[in-house]
Amino acid sequence: MNIRCATLDDVTRIAAMEAACFPKAEAATEASIRDRVTVYPSHFYLLLDGDRLVSFVNGLVTNDPDLKDEMYEKATLHDEKGAWQMIFGLDTDPAYQRQGMARKVLQRFIDDARKQGRKGVVLTCKDRLIHYYRTFGFVDEGVSGSTHGDVVWHQMRLKF
Repeated sequence: MNIRCATLDDVTRIAAMEAACFPKAEAATEASIRDRVTVYPSHFYLLLDGDRLVSFVNGLVTNDPDLKDEMYEKATLHDEKGAWQMIFGLDTDPAYQRQGMARKVLQRFIDDARKQGRKGVVLTCKDRLIHYYRTFGFVDEGVSGSTHGDVVWHQMRLKF
């Protein structure tokens, strides 16, 4: 297993995994993924088993302390000097779920954000995942203002 940053050659298979892991209303489109990889490839981590994409995590960096819906579609909001690392998605191939793969790629993402001098990491998740993210030290800040995919999200923050 190895972790590396995404390239444009990875976009199609990233989009396929995104579609397998999230309902259509919540899943990033191939065009959105392409924009993200183009603008901030160093904040789009892939976990590979040989050549097979197993898991990935991504998100832009911003000075805005809260994750907002417009960030998902506007890669240009990325600010490499920003204080907060956002997380838009943590996806794992269904054949590899419940084997610690998401934990590996997410922990590396968090560790690197810390090394980059960020204030912390912010994400939104559904109720059922609050406990999982707490195991990394994230704190539930309550229901987010996000309406992405017409779902209720909780904003969670890990401060360094």
